[in-house]
Amino acid sequence: MTAREHIAGYESKVREYTNFATRGIKNVIKACGPRECGSEAERKAQEMMAKELENVCDSVTLESFKTAPHAFLGWVNLAFWTFFGAAIAFFFGYALISLVLLLAILAVIVLEFLMYKEALDVIYPKKQSQNVVGIRKPEGEVKRRLVLCGHADSAYEWHYTYWGDKYFGTVKLLVAVIALGVCILFVGIAFSIAALAKEGLFSGVWTLGERYGAMQVLSYIFCALCVPLASVLFFKSWKHLVDGANDNLSGCFTAMAVAKLLGDQKLRLKNTELVVVCSGGEECGLRGAKAFAKAHAAEYTDVETAFISLDTMRDFEHMTIYHRDMTGTVKLDDAVCALVRAGGKTAGYDLPYSIVFFGSSDGAAAQQAGIRTAAFAAMDPAPAAYYHTRLDTADNLDPKTLEASIDIMLEVTYQFDTTGLAPFEGAVVKTGG
Repeated sequence: MTAREHIAGYESKVREYTNFATRGIKNVIKACGPRECGSEAERKAQEMMAKELENVCDSVTLESFKTAPHAFLGWVNLAFWTFFGAAIAFFFGYALISLVLLLAILAVIVLEFLMYKEALDVIYPKKQSQNVVGIRKPEGEVKRRLVLCGHADSAYEWHYTYWGDKYFGTVKLLVAVIALGVCILFVGIAFSIAALAKEGLFSGVWTLGERYGAMQVLSYIFCALCVPLASVLFFKSWKHLVDGANDNLSGCFTAMAVAKLLGDQKLRLKNTELVVVCSGGEECGLRGAKAFAKAHAAEYTDVETAFISLDTMRDFEHMTIYHRDMTGTVKLDDAVCALVRAGGKTAGYDLPYSIVFFGSSDGAAAQQAGIRTAAFAAMDPAPAAYYHTRLDTADNLDPKTLEASIDIMLEVTYQFDTTGLAPFEGAVVKTGG
């Protein structure tokens, strides 16, 4: 049975709970403002969400975890100063030291930013964050479990996304700065390898002994590269956080709207336990989703479980199911992706599949822990001008996209309760399909 068939006055109810979501997002921003992971603002926002869920869930808990909020993007400044140190070492002829430093920071970037490992947490101060977990039981025996997850924290502002849109009419400035930084890093590695190949492991102080030689020239170029690389120091601001209305209060309230509609209408799914998660710490490396998955992955093997990451319900024309996450390195579950697409079709939308080419969602952490996952988002992947900028305000919400997202998730919920994943096993999922 579809949600449309089961819920009286379905279209008006979807509109009603779209209004609930819109009001809720505005209320959270007004009461809490930006929400850094581990901050009082994040906790207050999650307590507001928990209070909304208490009336419609059988249990609501705040599950705490410790993390280092600055670790995930801490590599940005660390990369510059490491390169600067490598340039000084190279200038005085110590190419081996230079190469070791550059390879070390490259490893940190890969582990922390591309693979979302907690590589730098040990050197940064820890704070306590939490996940809101609301559970609504079915009317009968629990045979399935559906987890709908959004994240409650908001991002540090990314200056180049904002400046690129404001001054250049494009957000490609962000890509240019990232590409410049990567190229400079690899140039430094290439210079170090070339010097070792020419001079040996212990090359000596060529800046004194080879005033006009090739290594001397390379050493000047190496040091000069620190100037354009300094642009990465302005990549983000620790002091300025964004409101995060779309990214990602919209995901939290889409999930909450499904539970609220069912609860307010005294409706229960037949055999599916509905779990709503408003995670903390997504913007500092999926820390909340990792904590949730660590706490629940083993127990969630008791029945068929599907996890759907909901992130940024803003751009109607970009509603998409993501089947690969974490910069394309994590394969999500084909059957769960196909389930979301079937729900979308019931709601009247032909949703495409795509890959998260840059960044990640909470879904990647769930999938890595063994929970079958899909990700659903509605954001221009360019990225959008409001992505991690001060433009992500309550005034920039799009009720049309919120309504469509709630509609789709209701149909996904009823589809899963009716059939589970069985009809979608063996589905072939490919980008654009």
